Amino acid sequence: MILSALLTSVAINLGLCLLFFTLYSILRKQPGNITVYVPRLVAEGKVKEGGQFNLERLLPTAGWVRKAWEPSEEDFLSNSGLDAFVFMRIFIFSLKVFTFGGIIGMFVLLPINYMGSQLSDDSEFQYKSLDSFSISNVNNGSNRLWIHFSAAYVFTGVVCYLLYYEYGYIASKRIACFYSSEPQPHQFTLLVRGIPVPPGSTCSDTVERFFLEYHPSTYLSHSVVRRSSKLQNLITDADKLYKKLTHLKQKSDPPKRQRREGCLGLYGRKVDILDHYERRLGDIEDNVRMEQSSAAAKEVPAAFVSFKTRFGAATALNIQESVNPTEWITEQAPEPQDVYWPFFSVSFIKRWISKLVVFVACTSLTVLFLIPVAIVQGLTHLDQLETWFPFLKGILRLSVVSQVITGYLPSLILQLFLSFVPPIMIMLSSLQGYISWSQIQKSACTKVLWFTIWNIFFANVLSGSALYRVNVFLDPKEIPRILAEAVPSQASFFIAYVVTSGWTAIASELFRLTQLIYNFVSRIFCRNGDDNFEPPSLPYHSEIPRIRLFGLLGVTYFILAPLILPFLLIYFCLGYIIFRNQLLKVYVPRYETGGQFWPTVHHSTIFSLILMHVIAIGLFGLKKLPLASLLTLPLPILTLLFNEYCQKRFLPIFKDYPAECLIKKDRADQNDHNMSEFYDKMADAYNDPALNPIKYSERPDSHTSPLLA
Repeated sequence: MILSALLTSVAINLGLCLLFFTLYSILRKQPGNITVYVPRLVAEGKVKEGGQFNLERLLPTAGWVRKAWEPSEEDFLSNSGLDAFVFMRIFIFSLKVFTFGGIIGMFVLLPINYMGSQLSDDSEFQYKSLDSFSISNVNNGSNRLWIHFSAAYVFTGVVCYLLYYEYGYIASKRIACFYSSEPQPHQFTLLVRGIPVPPGSTCSDTVERFFLEYHPSTYLSHSVVRRSSKLQNLITDADKLYKKLTHLKQKSDPPKRQRREGCLGLYGRKVDILDHYERRLGDIEDNVRMEQSSAAAKEVPAAFVSFKTRFGAATALNIQESVNPTEWITEQAPEPQDVYWPFFSVSFIKRWISKLVVFVACTSLTVLFLIPVAIVQGLTHLDQLETWFPFLKGILRLSVVSQVITGYLPSLILQLFLSFVPPIMIMLSSLQGYISWSQIQKSACTKVLWFTIWNIFFANVLSGSALYRVNVFLDPKEIPRILAEAVPSQASFFIAYVVTSGWTAIASELFRLTQLIYNFVSRIFCRNGDDNFEPPSLPYHSEIPRIRLFGLLGVTYFILAPLILPFLLIYFCLGYIIFRNQLLKVYVPRYETGGQFWPTVHHSTIFSLILMHVIAIGLFGLKKLPLASLLTLPLPILTLLFNEYCQKRFLPIFKDYPAECLIKKDRADQNDHNMSEFYDKMADAYNDPALNPIKYSERPDSHTSPLLA
C-alpha cells in the first residue's frame, strides 16, 4: 500500500468519526432518544423524557466529554463496579505502553527506517510504499539495527513493569472491594453437582444428610435445582406483556389504546389493547402455573448449598468431598441474578462431551473463516484482482478506485464478517454447562480472543504474502524466519485495519446506530415501542478481544513498523473517553466477577511480547545480524519467567479470596445484628425465578400460593 492510499483511508474514517460525534452530540439531546443514549440513567430514574423545544438541542456540543471525564476513579468504581473499572484500566494500561512505545518508535526507529535504502523506493513522498517506513527498508547488516535490538529490550522491560503494576493494583482493588462489600449470598454459597441420590430418596434429603454429617458446624441451607427450561419462554412473555400493560395504564390518552390485532398494528380488527393484553396475560399465567406444577417434581442432581461463614464455604469448595471425584463436585456459586438457568447441565460426562463438541465447532469455524480472509487479502493485491476479474482492469487502474479498494475496503469487509463471531461464541459457551452469564462471557471472551488473533493476525500474515506453507508449524526452527518474512509485509494492511476497524468502530459505539434505527422504527410503527425497554450490559466478550488485538498489533509492530503506533494511540484515547461515557450512561452492570477479566489481558500481553521476540529473532537473522538474533534469545525466556512469577504472586487472588480475608470478614459479621435476617433471605436466594409464583393479572381466580415449601 502506498502512503496516499493510507491517507485516503484515514480521511474517510476521520470524516466518519467526526460525523458520528456531531450527530451524537445533537441526537443525544432529543427527548425521543433518551432510551438510546442514556438508558442507564432512565432506568435509575435520573432522566425523564420531555422538555420544551429549544435551539440548543440542534447545536452540536462537546459537553459529554467533560461529564465523562469528571468522575474520579473511586466514584467510577462505586458507580459502575470493579469489572467496568478493570475494563477501563485496559485502556489506561494501553495508553501508557503505547505512549512510551510511540515516543521511541516515531522519534527514533521511524527516522532510521526511512533513511535506509534496502528497498530503493525513489518515488515521490505521497506515492512511497509504507514499507519505506518499516524495518524492511534498513540495509542488511547495518549497525543501525542495534538500535532496534536495544529498543526491543527497553520496550519489553517497560511493558513488564507496567503489567506488574497493573496486576498488583487491580488485585488490591479486588481485595478492597471485598472488604467494603455487604454480605452477599454468593460469598456463602457453593454449587454442588453430581449428587449421588440413592433409590427411594430425594436429592434434597441426600444433600441435607451429607452436609449435616461432614460440615455440621457451618452448613446452613440448600436449594435443589429443578428442570425449568420450558418455563423460561413463558416467564419472558409474561414479563414483556406486563411491562406493556403497565405502560399503557400510565397513559392518559384513551385513543392510543385502540390498535389493530395484526403485525405492528397494520391490519386486523381494532381492539382495546388494554383488555386484549389483560386476557393474554391471564392465559399465560395459567400456562405458567401448569408448567410450574410439573417442573416442581423434576429434581436435578445439583443444589446450591449455603454456609454460615465464608470460610466454611471456602473449605467445602477447596477439598474433595467424595472418594469418587466425579461426585459431589463443588464450585463457587455466582451471584443469584447471574445464574444462567437454561441449559443447566450437571452430568460430568455430558459436560466433558459438550466441551469436546464445542472445541470441534470452534476449530471448524476458524477454518471456515479463512474464506473471507482470502477474499480480503485478494483485495489488497490489485494484480490478483486483475487476474480473477480481467474485465475490471481499466477501473482498477484508476488512482482513486485503487486507493479505496486497497486502503479501506479490505478492513471493512473483514470487520463485517468478524461481527458474527462473538454471538456464535456466546452460543457455544452457553452449551458447555456453565452456571452463570459471567462464566459464559469469560469463556466466550477467551474463544473470541484467540479466534481473532489467529484469523485476523496469523491468517492474514501467512496468506497475504504468498506464504501458503503448511509446514510452518511442523518445523519450529523455521517459525521465526517465516514470521520475519511475512509480518513486516502486512504492516500496511494492519495500519489500515486499525484506522477502519478501530476508529470507526469506536465512534459507532458512541453513536449506537443500530439502536437508534430500532428506536426510530419502533416509535413509528409501535406507539408503545419503549415498553420492552431494558438497559444493556457491556459485551465484554466482544470488546476485550478487540482491544487486545490492537494491543497485539502495537507490540508486534513496535520495532517492525512504528508508523502504526500513533494510529493506535488515537484509538485508545477515543476508546477511553467513549467507554467512560457509555459505562456511566448506557451500560448497567449485569454481574460482578471481581475483576476476573484481567488475567486474560495479562496473558494476551505476554503472548504479544513473546511473538515480538520470535519475530525479532528471525528478522535479525534475515538482516544478516546473527549476533543480535542470538542476544535476543534471552528475552522470551525472561518474559516467561516474569509471567510465571505473576502467576504465583497474583493469579491465586483472582481465583479465590485468601483465608485471611475470609476470616476477617466473618469476624466483622459477628457484630452485625442483621446477619440473622440475611441468613433467612439466603435460604431463598437461589430458588429458580421461573418456579416462583407470579401474579401479574388482576383476575380473582389467579393462584398465588407458593409452589415449594
